[in-house]
Amino acid sequence: RLQESRERLSVCSKLCYAVGGAPYQITGCALGFFLQIYLLDVAQVDAFYASIILFAGRVWDAITDPMVGFFISKTSWTRFGRLMPWIIFSTPFAVISYFLIWFVPDISTGQVMWYLVFYCAFQTLVTCFHVPYSALTIWGCCAADEGRAQSRRPLPPGMTVEVLGTVLGTAIQGQIVGKVDTPCIESPFFFGLTNSSVAMEELNMTHDTESLTDTRNAYMIAAGVIGGLYVLCALILLLGVREKRESSELQSDEPVSFFQGLKLVMNHGPYIKLIAGFLFTSLAFMLLEGNFALFCTYTLGFRNEFQNILLAIMLSATLTIPFWQWFLTRFGKKTAVYVGISSAIPFLIAVVVLDSNLYVTYVVAVAAGISVAAAFLLPWSMLPDVVDDFKLQHPSSHGHEAIFFSFYVFFTKFTAGVSLGISTLSLDFAGYQTRGCSQPGQVNLTLKMLVSAVPVGLILLSLLLFKLYPIDEEKRRKNKKALQDLR
Repeated sequence: RLQESRERLSVCSKLCYAVGGAPYQITGCALGFFLQIYLLDVAQVDAFYASIILFAGRVWDAITDPMVGFFISKTSWTRFGRLMPWIIFSTPFAVISYFLIWFVPDISTGQVMWYLVFYCAFQTLVTCFHVPYSALTIWGCCAADEGRAQSRRPLPPGMTVEVLGTVLGTAIQGQIVGKVDTPCIESPFFFGLTNSSVAMEELNMTHDTESLTDTRNAYMIAAGVIGGLYVLCALILLLGVREKRESSELQSDEPVSFFQGLKLVMNHGPYIKLIAGFLFTSLAFMLLEGNFALFCTYTLGFRNEFQNILLAIMLSATLTIPFWQWFLTRFGKKTAVYVGISSAIPFLIAVVVLDSNLYVTYVVAVAAGISVAAAFLLPWSMLPDVVDDFKLQHPSSHGHEAIFFSFYVFFTKFTAGVSLGISTLSLDFAGYQTRGCSQPGQVNLTLKMLVSAVPVGLILLSLLLFKLYPIDEEKRRKNKKALQDLR
């Protein structure tokens, strides 16, 4: 009991650890909601090249997760710990690269390469922060206390603050940028030209366009504030959490073969069905996230309100997470999946079928936030059940838990890159006009498809896949009892 009391975390350490999860969510939410509209309307990158930047950045982000995890597993213990040096040395470079993403360079050529390089650099550096942070629950500060709690509780440690981080990222970016009106161009012959680049050349010759300086400065101010919060959260984590050497060096008796473990994991049917269902769900909400700002600005005509609508989504998601925790413990996780994710469908249809109305849009935003909360919480609640089922089927195989979580993250990020790339490319084919006060009818139709029809179809497909998921509440209780007997 004395040893256990020494290993138990203090409330202060738990809070400091929870704060460390905020930077990843704050920056990720700001980039997810605002980077597309920033590249198109502020940096004035052609829609085709913007799609390449968004796709390559997200795919590279997916690739870096297993890469960084591999290098961390080979890291030796230092006087700062095994995981903490990754957090210490990545933080300043991550903040610098994040700021440069929101900076418009005064160069005539190479602008696309600028954003591609710094976007990929930031994704690598934030991975070097977040993977060690997540690993602390297994190897470091939280192994004795919080690691066991993850298998019992639907909400992993730190996730509450991470969800608040999404609200903070949306609020900071949206409210600072929303104070400034981005200048746009209105012309009767604007939509008569089929080639967007030719249209812009004609407009530049015949119109005096307003300066984008104030808008660009607002984006940089927001990046500076978020960068400051990133550093502050990292400092709180480093000062408040002490990594334990004895727990970080715990290994199984025999070395784990990564590729053998990967083969076993990918042949586990419940895991494949679970990640397939959540891949389509994630793809649906990623499309909604990436295109909602453009949809509100152009299709609905709420150019000065979109940042408040986005904030309503994230506030709704944050406030309803406790409800979904109660719901899944009361009615089961599969039932929570059906109810939570499908609840967005009627509202996604209503937002494009009904006439543009600000009040209706806010109702849809709140309803979408309820479903976002379910989609955010449920994968991390159901993955431990799959791991338990795997352990029962392969009792002699140890040390593969990280593969389950890392490859779920990999596939989710990869599909996010595909969704953003395809959606931005679709806008380019539809004739998206950079800095236009309004868009051609084909662009508005494409935006309606990207935030309504396609997400609804993907959600329905994911619900069919969840029907095949074999671990219900009865199966989960049997597995839990069998594991207890095995131990």
